[in-house]
Amino acid sequence: MATERAIFAGGCFWCMVQPFEEREGILSVISGYTGGNVENPTYEQVKKHLTGHTEAVEIIFDNSKITYQSLVELYWTLTDPTDAFGQFEDRGDNYRPVIFVENDTQREIAEKSKADLQARGNFDGPIVTTIEPVQKFWPAEDYHQGFYKKNPEDYAQSSKIRHDFLEEHWKTKASATK
Repeated sequence: MATERAIFAGGCFWCMVQPFEEREGILSVISGYTGGNVENPTYEQVKKHLTGHTEAVEIIFDNSKITYQSLVELYWTLTDPTDAFGQFEDRGDNYRPVIFVENDTQREIAEKSKADLQARGNFDGPIVTTIEPVQKFWPAEDYHQGFYKKNPEDYAQSSKIRHDFLEEHWKTKASATK
């Protein structure tokens, strides 16, 4: 088995775990923080914009069963890539959309995918999701891990705006291109 790591930021990390975790070939999905300047940040520090970190998920996957490219393609369907200042009801730099890349191959895949998404015209504005080098990833506190399983009612409520937007946006755009 050949494992690889992907790190994506797309708003609240609670909402990013389940869609990745349910794919074959995914070994783990960890909620955490990356891209900042404080060692071992806490949720309260990140939430108050004191660290420069963004909420993200670290995905360890078996690249013989699922490709990095398929993970990037899934990522686009979970975010609003035209919003650089947060995602949905989650606002601020700690919720900005970022694809963190570990190497040149991941960068090439992410950049091509971003260009292809822009060219498809699914969105009215420019794709502003950034592609940045991986930085130290700090796992979030235990109560954040697997949140959708531990707190299904809170998860459903917190993810409703995201799910409604994405369902309507992708459904509308898909039917308009047929």
